[in-house]
Parts: sequence; structure tokens; C-alpha cells
Amino acid sequence: MPGKAILLSVKPQYADMILCGLKSVELRRVKPKFIDKGSLVLVYASSPIKSMVGAFSVASVVEKPLNELWELVEQKSGITYKEYVKYFEGVKKGVGIFINDYWELPEPISLNTIKQKIESFNPPQSFRYATEADFFTLNLSTLE
Repeated sequence: MPGKAILLSVKPQYADMILCGLKSVELRRVKPKFIDKGSLVLVYASSPIKSMVGAFSVASVVEKPLNELWELVEQKSGITYKEYVKYFEGVKKGVGIFINDYWELPEPISLNTIKQKIESFNPPQSFRYATEADFFTLNLSTLE
């Protein structure tokens, strides 16, 4: 298993954009504590897909005031400025997780399948740290 890995819940349209190479930065309101260059991010496409669909490696992570962050991500985020403002409403800083390499799983792993293998699994609202047991149980060693 990679040294640091997290599972991010991403809206399906943005998950598709990541896995097609059209979106090269994932935006977050809160910076995960244990994420930096080289971390592995597992991409869970939220409802209605409800499946783990792929992964990406982190090129860099930045946390900046919103106006500075927009300058860095405007052409890479896959969203409009109006969507950006709405998403970050109520916070002064935002986080950009820049994507290095990305992989689509050969077959998505459905929430039902994940729950059959990891009974305590609940999709994260935002993110959760992935464990070595997660990788072993879900047979994700090919992502290493």
C-alpha cells in the first residue's frame, strides 16, 4: 500500500473529468491532514453512481485565500467561477489537490460490493484515510 492514501467522495461528473484527464485539480473546503506530493487518492463517485472508480497520485497540495486559489485553478478545475464561489461559500481559504497520474479501475467497485467486504464501510462525506486492510480487501494492489 502507498504510504499515504485517502478516499475522496467526488460527484460523478467530476470523477469522470478526472479519469478522462479533463480536470487536473480537485478542490476541497478542508485540507486533509495527511496528504502531500506522492499521496494516492482513491476516487469514489458519489450518488447515483456509488462506486469506487479510480485513483490519482498527488502532484501538489495548496491551501490559499480564495482569490489566489482561483488564479491557480481556473483552467484546471472543471467548474465555472460561479460554481467555485458557491462551493467555497462561508470559508476564506480553499484547497487545491493537483493531480499527477490518474487510473481508472478496470471495473468500478460498487458500494454494495465494498460493504460486503468491509462491513463498517461508509462512503465519506468529504474524505477518509484508506488503510492497508482496505487495499488488501478490495484487491487494490494494482494501484501501487
